[in-house]
Amino acid sequence: MTADNVRFETLAVHAAEPRPARDRSVVFPIYQGTVYEIEPGGGVDYLRYSNTPTQTYVQDKLAALEGAEAAVATASGMAAISTALHSVLATGDRIIVAGNIYGGTHALLAEEARRIGWGVDFVDAYDPATWEAALRPETKAVYVESITNPLIRVGDLVGLAAFAREHGLTSLIDNTFPTPMLFRPHTVGYDLVCHSATKALNGHSDLVAGVVTGSAERIERVRHHLMLFGGSLDPHTAFLLARGLKTLAVRVKAQNENALALARFLEGHNAIAEVHYPGLESHPDHARAVELFAGFGSMLAFRPAGGLEAAERLLKALTIPYSAASLGGVESLVTRPAISSHAKMTAEERAAAGIGDDLIRFSTGIEATEDLVDDFGRALSD
Repeated sequence: MTADNVRFETLAVHAAEPRPARDRSVVFPIYQGTVYEIEPGGGVDYLRYSNTPTQTYVQDKLAALEGAEAAVATASGMAAISTALHSVLATGDRIIVAGNIYGGTHALLAEEARRIGWGVDFVDAYDPATWEAALRPETKAVYVESITNPLIRVGDLVGLAAFAREHGLTSLIDNTFPTPMLFRPHTVGYDLVCHSATKALNGHSDLVAGVVTGSAERIERVRHHLMLFGGSLDPHTAFLLARGLKTLAVRVKAQNENALALARFLEGHNAIAEVHYPGLESHPDHARAVELFAGFGSMLAFRPAGGLEAAERLLKALTIPYSAASLGGVESLVTRPAISSHAKMTAEERAAAGIGDDLIRFSTGIEATEDLVDDFGRALSD
């Protein structure tokens, strides 16, 4: 079953499911074993190699959802990103990084990359002139996020993929925020797509995982590095991730509706100074988001009119969302990136990226829209 003959909602439920079902079980079983008998002339099935039955099952489902030839699941989103980077970069190589990125990825590229021997050039995701200026003979790859964290910007994703192809560079993209339900980067030319599957792909805030998708050849190189570094996904976690994927479409739809309604409410409230959400016509990347995405995602960011004090007061007054740093789950979460997702950046780096101490990031869950809006209305009036 492929996306060519069924819609995404059906694909999420049925992709990679064996027909007939194994032992007549509609639910694919957990193969917890770490080692398997070697068939004559066959290879070795071993947990660290990411080729045991439950691992293969979830990887095939993830590849189908992203419209890729292959996928490899990892023990975390950072394992996915770091292993993908190791598969394309050697000591002395350089990578172009476009736009503001997740704090953990920024730390990897701004700090650890020097120790590894990678050169990193940060550029403007909206200005192709900066890409050209950063290009060097040692440049081997480009990296970008589909929707940036935490300011919810959408860069020139199509242009960046075309730039990479033109110059023979490997293009990598973190597609965690929109998920393949809203955007499939391979369709616009990206070579490797990474996710923190901890977030919306699983959707229930109860596991840590990652994934890289791409061509069979590229994924085999990623798998090789994953095998060496040991970041393989446990079978029970793979089982839970596959279960979460089956409800991805319905969850994302509900989250999209809630996020757009909440963003519109906040934009019209006099206690809010600014709202960042690409579904708003006022957002600088609204037109690009409409062109690329099937929806605008569950994430928004905003600043209260009263600065840090007002932000802290609002966080204490809200009753529905949990104050927590993750995203993409069925429950709404709220946090200040300056003390959570981007705490590893220096104050100067955050300021340069536009991440003020009073910035609030909201991950919208699947609660009733009216309840979320009412909760904010009450909290803002306290």
